[in-house]
Amino acid sequence: MSNSQVDKATSVRAGEELPLDLLRDYLRPVLGLPLDDLRVQQFPGGYSNLTYLLSAGGEQWVLRRPPFGSRVRSAHDMGREFRVLTALSGTFPYAPVPVHFCEDPVVLGCDFYLMSYIPGVVIRKSYPEGMHLSSEQVRQQFFTLFDVLGELHSIDLTRVGLGDFGRPEGYVRRQVEGWSRRYRDARTPDAPDFERVMGWLHDNMPADSGVACLIHNDYKLDNVIWSPDEPLRLIGVLDWEMATVGDPLMDLGCTLGYWAEATDPEDFRLYRAMPSDVPGAPTRAEIVARFAERTGLRMERFDFYFCFGLFRLAAIGQQIYTRYAQGLTRDPRFASLLGKVHSLQRMCERVMVNGAQL
Repeated sequence: MSNSQVDKATSVRAGEELPLDLLRDYLRPVLGLPLDDLRVQQFPGGYSNLTYLLSAGGEQWVLRRPPFGSRVRSAHDMGREFRVLTALSGTFPYAPVPVHFCEDPVVLGCDFYLMSYIPGVVIRKSYPEGMHLSSEQVRQQFFTLFDVLGELHSIDLTRVGLGDFGRPEGYVRRQVEGWSRRYRDARTPDAPDFERVMGWLHDNMPADSGVACLIHNDYKLDNVIWSPDEPLRLIGVLDWEMATVGDPLMDLGCTLGYWAEATDPEDFRLYRAMPSDVPGAPTRAEIVARFAERTGLRMERFDFYFCFGLFRLAAIGQQIYTRYAQGLTRDPRFASLLGKVHSLQRMCERVMVNGAQL
């Protein structure tokens, strides 16, 4: 694989610039470097927390900060994200190494942190130009994606200091009720009401699985990094802002909420976030079966977990679209999220009718 396929930072988007002089002065004693040639670029992906590449003196770091215009502090808790990375350091080899956490608002006007930079390939809606995988390689790569998620779920919480990180009891109910409330709060007049879906989720929620583990909560293809030299080797997992302790089946369901396969309706595939419908890509049913075999988890009522994953994704998209509609962010990508919310509503209805046929 060519190094030209390594994910690259580009120019900072308008309205999302960082105060370079303040940042340089703050980081000089932190990093022990003069930083006279400090350069800031921005990674283009993502709809939530912002990710920048800092370069100076031949070294590079990644800076993470909340989005501009966000008023939901709990949804962009930099300290929480930094704590997860600190706990995983030395245990989960795919996590970036945390470098420094800053809670002084004078610097950027918000909390932020630095972590190590992992150069590699990030796959988004389509495979990068020049990346040609056979159907069997595609299948192996996607199975690796979910195998690593299973590795995350197997981490001993007490051993890494996260025994008190979340509240696993009642997790499923809190998620259904919490995301229903968030959707209603963020709904705009041009968005679907999702009331039937929310009612179905409430009426069909299973009891807690009894398994509590660290879950990523936004695990998908463009949040992982692949080796530039070995495209089937996963080397990094990013975007830990939503990580918590909870039910691993909910985590898997949320990942599959992004999974548009070849036989899905065209409008759902139109908004896919990854090339999960190319030849060789496993189906949702195949992924669930493999995950059950490797983890030993029971996969009953997976229609609920899948439907929840779709609905939660719609709620997140609606929250972001609302910020755009209110003029709190100017990123033009956000305008298309309303169409995606409508598509997710139709897919939820389909799951409710078809049941366990993923």
